[in-house]
Amino acid sequence: MSGTDGDAGLMPRAGGPPARLSEVVYDGIVSLIAHGDFAVNSRLPSESELSARFGASRPVVREALGRLRQDGLVVSRQGSGSYVRRRPDLAVLQFAQMRSLADVQRCFEFRAGLEGVAAALAAERWEAEDLREIEDALEALEACLGNGQLGADEDRRFHEAVARATRNPYHIAVQSSLASHIAVGMNITRHLSRMRTPERIRAVQDEHVAIVEAIRRRDAGAAAEAMRRHILNARQRMFEGV
Repeated sequence: MSGTDGDAGLMPRAGGPPARLSEVVYDGIVSLIAHGDFAVNSRLPSESELSARFGASRPVVREALGRLRQDGLVVSRQGSGSYVRRRPDLAVLQFAQMRSLADVQRCFEFRAGLEGVAAALAAERWEAEDLREIEDALEALEACLGNGQLGADEDRRFHEAVARATRNPYHIAVQSSLASHIAVGMNITRHLSRMRTPERIRAVQDEHVAIVEAIRRRDAGAAAEAMRRHILNARQRMFEGV
């Protein structure tokens, strides 16, 4: 399973298309960090050692390390190598259900821009039925907090309601086409949040409230920022340290 320069390589993945070899390396390093094989503040093996360990070329390993830096799991020190910055909860491996963690992180990254724009348009264009649908979805999420339900379906409904309020068929279609990818990230982060304190769960819900309040008062800039911050926070929470 060795790669060559410029060749990302592919491996089969359950429930989706083949994973790029850089994603396999990324997931492998995440797993080793989560299991404690690579401790926080410890130096990772060299690129050549990781290349041999995963059967991948050094450019592939370098790509994986770059993504790990982007996601805040490792940090590079010039002339010294890469070091573990934080250790994610082992539960993230269970809840990912064989989907590439790198793929989930890139989906969050894409959504932050896409849905930020959607929230801004929703604030400018909503009609009475759109706002009612968004507020109903928010109430359903609030009810999940009270009865201890996961709320992933309600979360999806909320974000789709915002997309529909844009009155732009392209935003609606893209949100729908990404539904299965978005659902993976939502399930992971909502499962992880349930393992945290009630204050943490409340903070996530307050992010939804901030989005709705900005949309309701037709503040496009605030709506975009609230949505973008919410999604990037969710991305960060996925790898919250133990």
